[in-house]
Amino acid sequence: MFNNNHNPLAWIRGLEKGNVKIGKNVWIGPFCVIDGEYDKVELGDYVNVSAGAQIVTHDTAKRCVTAGKYEHIDHAPVIIGNNVYIGTNAVILKGCIIGESCIIAAGAILKENSIIPAFSLVTGVPAVIKKNLKADFNNWIQNDTI
Repeated sequence: MFNNNHNPLAWIRGLEKGNVKIGKNVWIGPFCVIDGEYDKVELGDYVNVSAGAQIVTHDTAKRCVTAGKYEHIDHAPVIIGNNVYIGTNAVILKGCIIGESCIIAAGAILKENSIIPAFSLVTGVPAVIKKNLKADFNNWIQNDTI
């Protein structure tokens, strides 16, 4: 297994292939899985990935339920913009694109190929956009109450 410099208790697969790109000032919590073995994972600058979160680029569901008759490993890249907070035990499945300055709540599960616009608060199972945070963001900056 390739050793990662971000957190020795996190499993980051695909670094050695160049499939995982991690921006500046990224924090990755313990027990996270970032699996770029089959496709690209991009984490922008100032991303926080809380403990136990999982980011995966592939699945073998079709291969499993067809007893191997479906021979492919389905995969798609995951792209996470700058300034994104990913809560504890959130799951981001293959093909997801998350815009800048989003909050992905603890325990949220983003279905494959979800596209999340910038400044979104995302919660639930399956995850849904609950709120646009742009007004809150501007207020936090103005009042320095982040």
